[in-house]
Amino acid sequence: NTYVTRKKYTSLYKISKKLGQFDIFFSFRSSFRSKFLKLLIPSEKKFQFDGNKYQNRHQVEKYNDFVNDNLNTNFHPGGLIVHPSLKPKDKNLKPILGINPGGSYGNSKRWYPEEFAKVATELSHKFDILIFGSIDEKNIATNIEKLLIESNVSNYQNLAAQTSVEELIYHISTLDIFVTGDSGPMHIAAAFQVPTVAIFGPTKDTETSQWMNDKSTIVKKELDCQPCMKRSCPLKHNNCMKLIKAGEVLHAVKSLN
Repeated sequence: NTYVTRKKYTSLYKISKKLGQFDIFFSFRSSFRSKFLKLLIPSEKKFQFDGNKYQNRHQVEKYNDFVNDNLNTNFHPGGLIVHPSLKPKDKNLKPILGINPGGSYGNSKRWYPEEFAKVATELSHKFDILIFGSIDEKNIATNIEKLLIESNVSNYQNLAAQTSVEELIYHISTLDIFVTGDSGPMHIAAAFQVPTVAIFGPTKDTETSQWMNDKSTIVKKELDCQPCMKRSCPLKHNNCMKLIKAGEVLHAVKSLN
């Protein structure tokens, strides 16, 4: 609504006033809000990412090309690096499976709680389980938790809406296996080379899959309507996710062990 929109832009204005002066400003987003922030930031040089100019390659390569083009440099993209503020444990007493059922892009790229629960239940004898999610994904995580309880699985923790970014990074860094949709936590896992099964539906795995993680695998269908890049299924069936079953994901998990 209008009030929420006004509040978002007022917040951006206040943030810009706290940031100070810059020599160079890069915005890696092409949204109107990022363009608005660009106008507010005092900087001698300002560069805005244009998604139409950089296409048909991985997002890391797009951003790398964007920087090179504007700085007249020739940097090559390396692996993802995250510097955790919390020190990870030396070793888990029992292997840990992380499941991340959310995805901020939209409902169309979210796999189903029932299927996540089947995967977690099947693996619970070998792994302790951590469920991740933002405050907007708390309901999905709660649904998974209820299904685990019904299956008499007790060796889990539901961390949805309970971690800071620093704590989320810490927990992901300790995982032995990660099952996730196309999401931000998926890329954190790539930085730590966590073995990952990534479930893709409407988005482009060639552009947003894990970068330089040799221990990752993708589960997806090859439907004619993929990838539509829509936040909700325009055909109303969401088959790109609905047709993926727990057995396929479990097979992918075993392939990484």
